[in-house]
Amino acid sequence: MNYNYLIVGSGLYGATIAQQAKKAGKSVLVIDKRPNVGGNIYTEKVEGINVHKYGAHIFHTNNKEVWDYVTSFVDFNRFTNSPVANYKGELYSMPFNMYTFNKMWGVVTPEEAAAKIEEQKKEITGEPKNLEEQAISLVGRDIYEKLVKGYTEKQWGRDCNLENKEELDKLAEKVIYTGPIDAYFDYKLGTLEYRSVRFENEILDKPNFQGNAAVNYTDRETPWTRIIEHKWFEFGKDENGNDLPKTVISREYSSEWKLGDEPYYPVNDAKNSALYEQYKALAEAEDNVIFGGRLGEYKYYDMDKTIEVALAAAKKELP
Repeated sequence: MNYNYLIVGSGLYGATIAQQAKKAGKSVLVIDKRPNVGGNIYTEKVEGINVHKYGAHIFHTNNKEVWDYVTSFVDFNRFTNSPVANYKGELYSMPFNMYTFNKMWGVVTPEEAAAKIEEQKKEITGEPKNLEEQAISLVGRDIYEKLVKGYTEKQWGRDCNLENKEELDKLAEKVIYTGPIDAYFDYKLGTLEYRSVRFENEILDKPNFQGNAAVNYTDRETPWTRIIEHKWFEFGKDENGNDLPKTVISREYSSEWKLGDEPYYPVNDAKNSALYEQYKALAEAEDNVIFGGRLGEYKYYDMDKTIEVALAAAKKELP
């Protein structure tokens, strides 16, 4: 059978275009190297708990079109992401708030906190030359050292003071490709760099491990970046509102990507951006292939942005 569209990858970008194409009356075949659909947002049931198999994904958006689109398929629970930062046994509230500032400096008013931050920001004069100076110029030395530096360096595998602050044609008439763009071209120009993530999962015979969905470990010495306790994304209850007697945790370890690993985050520095532009030129010369999504465009997208650009691509492509 010949299809109108072959969608390579069933993550948010591929799934959105597939749905829109089917809605427009097109025939669609979706393929994926994984045994499940949904890309990195896939969850599986373990001990009655929805476990985020490829890392925690918390959907948020201020885009009404995207919100109306996703809520036409599924209901959302009202979850507020309030991770805890663990710095060498000291716990800090995140995102930064008065609890954070009180723990850090003993201040009790917003004015005192602002004054402390302003005092420390003065350390940086002129244009920041790297991520470290950028962060200090925004939040001061103390917050940077305890809550930003170690976590960021583990996540990206690079020192914060580096001088860089960037952050199947025969089956179908047209192919939507959402895999790594360099892999599509057999890495002929060289490999783009990614960060990968490894998960160490553990089922615990207790109802509560850390009392929070996410705890970030912000010191450089702790090998994992964070621990996720999945049940707290749904308030520790099953679908019937019953308490769950066990819990599942995932320790996340960030690492340099190598062939065979899952590519998670594009490394958008000058070297990789230049190489991507060369691959993009090859992609633009491909007939009847659309490259999209985080890996296809070598660009970090939040979930809502992925859906937004996929909807835009579908509007452009479909009559």
